[in-house]
Amino acid sequence: MNKAKRAAIIAGNWKMNNTPSQTTALINEMKPKVADASCKVVLCVPYVDIPAAIEAAKGSNIAIGAENVHFEKSGAFTGEISADMLNELGVEYVIIGHSERRQYFGETDETVNKRTRAALDAGLTAIVCVGEQLTEREQGITAELVAMQTKIALLGVSAEQMKKVVIAYEPVWAIGTGKTATAEQANEVCAVIRATIASLYGDEAAEATTIQYGGSMNAKNAAELVAQPDVDGGLIGGASLKAEDFSVIVNAATNG
Repeated sequence: MNKAKRAAIIAGNWKMNNTPSQTTALINEMKPKVADASCKVVLCVPYVDIPAAIEAAKGSNIAIGAENVHFEKSGAFTGEISADMLNELGVEYVIIGHSERRQYFGETDETVNKRTRAALDAGLTAIVCVGEQLTEREQGITAELVAMQTKIALLGVSAEQMKKVVIAYEPVWAIGTGKTATAEQANEVCAVIRATIASLYGDEAAEATTIQYGGSMNAKNAAELVAQPDVDGGLIGGASLKAEDFSVIVNAATNG
């Protein structure tokens, strides 16, 4: 991490876990454990938990995010939620293009771009996920693939809007598998992403962009990962559901 140039962000992705009452209890448990963090702390929670999360996090250093957003402002899109709806609830961040959305719900690079632009237009900070499958890594095309995903996601995004974009590198083969890219592998791809941003917006914008690692970062490996120069925090899955584990990761980013 290079905190002098960009924010370090630890963001929890709860996925489909926790009821509103469980949300309140967990955030209340987390608050004192992360209160002294020098990095930004974000919890992205299921839609139904957002009001409880906003209330529980009130007055703390924990910001609340959502796990997805639709690209239209309104309309006949049963089951979807717009950026304006999230904004009015008090949501600050939204995850876009997570590998599970791509795998199970038909998300494409093009819809990731549309969702990213909708989120930015509403003033939200977009955590945009990119990453390769295991077969793609084995074929040696990780750099090309991740660069392409990044370019498509940012199509039509202005230099000013880039200030509210976070990129999360999540190797799909390391999501929920317990496998983790080595710190060097993670840093190598995060550096590719930064170089791609530089090609689009210039070196200054690239150096200012937070790039997270999102492949099974946990309490044991967080310190090594965030010590890498181009890894600016993490998008945390399972470990964000345990207050103690999450606080260890936040402390690693604080001390890194």
